[in-house]
Amino acid sequence: MAFASSVTRVDFVNIQQHGALLHANRHRFPNFSSLNLRKLERKIRAGSQITNARRVVEPEVDINDPEWKKHFQEDFDKRFNLPHLKNILDIKPRLTTFSLKSRRPIDEDNGAKNEDWNGYVDDDDRALLKVIKFASPTSAGAEYIDPDCSWVEQWVHRAGPRKQIYFEPREVKAAIVTCGGLCPGLNDVIRQIVLTLEIYGVKNIVGIPYGYHGFTDPLLSEVPLSCQAVQNINLAGGSFLGVSRGSPTTSDIVDSIQAKGIDMLFVLGGDGTHAGALAIHNECCKRKLKVSVVGVPKTIDNDVLLMDKTFGFDTAVEEAQRAINSAYIEARSAYHGIGVVKLMGRSSGFIAMHASLSSGQIDICLIPEVPFKLEGPNGVLKHLEYLIKTKGNAVICVAEGAGQEYLTKSNAKDASGNVVLSDIGVHIQHQIKRYFKGAGIPSDVKYIDPTYMIRACRANASDAILCTVLGQNAVHGAFAGFSGITTGICNTHFVYFPITEVIASTRRVDSNSRMWHRCLTSTGQPDFD
Repeated sequence: MAFASSVTRVDFVNIQQHGALLHANRHRFPNFSSLNLRKLERKIRAGSQITNARRVVEPEVDINDPEWKKHFQEDFDKRFNLPHLKNILDIKPRLTTFSLKSRRPIDEDNGAKNEDWNGYVDDDDRALLKVIKFASPTSAGAEYIDPDCSWVEQWVHRAGPRKQIYFEPREVKAAIVTCGGLCPGLNDVIRQIVLTLEIYGVKNIVGIPYGYHGFTDPLLSEVPLSCQAVQNINLAGGSFLGVSRGSPTTSDIVDSIQAKGIDMLFVLGGDGTHAGALAIHNECCKRKLKVSVVGVPKTIDNDVLLMDKTFGFDTAVEEAQRAINSAYIEARSAYHGIGVVKLMGRSSGFIAMHASLSSGQIDICLIPEVPFKLEGPNGVLKHLEYLIKTKGNAVICVAEGAGQEYLTKSNAKDASGNVVLSDIGVHIQHQIKRYFKGAGIPSDVKYIDPTYMIRACRANASDAILCTVLGQNAVHGAFAGFSGITTGICNTHFVYFPITEVIASTRRVDSNSRMWHRCLTSTGQPDFD
């Protein structure tokens, strides 16, 4: 047998427990890449009381099978094949109403007739998921399948408009919902989804207010959306539709979808929200409803698996520069000044790493993926003392999820089921003051937490472009008949993924990656072990 099983399904909690254990002991498994181990981790976001959502474990490879590569590719193709409405319904396509040549919906019964316009994407188009061929498992950032680092092509579906669509635009009712916390770019995505729907010819577009709760709360009504209504919403931060965490049951949501007559649902949110979208998709399939559920991944933490980046991340890194620069000025202007900046990143330290790299002002960067000691000859505090004696000042950047083992664990959870983290920034500030006081060295410590300032601002130019393309491709995917998918950027190409794959685990900083090595080179910090 090439695989122990093609698809193994397990509960969220079991995966979360065992995944964390495997990640902590990943170096004991030389025949598995860090990616394969991370894919066994499951992150439970769901305060989502959404039911029936399960995550998929990547099968193990039997490299003793002479045809293992063939079996691996067959299994990969099966897992990454996009769910389609025609798999559960007897539906026929029609020619698309989308053509930039007309600049308006095509009214002809047969749809687009511009045969000379090559603006459509073929269903057979693919983009490579992995573009680096490793020569050795010891190479920095190696994500290999077998000990010989065999090259296995992994192709994913390219996003974009198709020549054939599976909905009659004039009959479509489309809905948009934003869930979870705020993120720069939400309004940009909402706006672009509405504009693209109207280009197809959709007239009935609504927003579901305040996340999944808007489906069932009798006090909340649909928000009518149109080109005029959303024209300038991208000029402000936040969400035009509002956000919330948690949700009603899947059954109640789908009951509401049926009652409202929704044909397309666009869900903007992180991995917990996508788990909810997957559950909604599965329930719609079970009821044989012609409803396309398409996700747009949203998280400033940049921790969604398989994607180059998610919208809001670039803006978060840019806005973090203000806090870091303020901490640097405070530290430089004081006698033995020390600035501490805490940035978002519950389980992934991408914001802290990239902000540290881009600022050039950080001396110590602490992230959840890399354990560190505060005390001892190789600890953070001892290195900080060295910096004060040699430089006269220092700046520390710490991700909110780093060093939680030093803090009293809280049993409290937010509405999404996330454990409420203790404040590592405040803890480090107190420990620095204690340490330097005990050493008889004067210090002036300033602590800055810009969390809500960062996530509430409007998207910068880079994120605005990303949001624009993601919004357009979400609509293209829905009209193409796909459901249970999400859209993102992979190796600079925009693609579609089955939701099952992007929620398989949390994307994390690889401590052996070249990017983390670059950060260490920039800060000059040693290993704090």
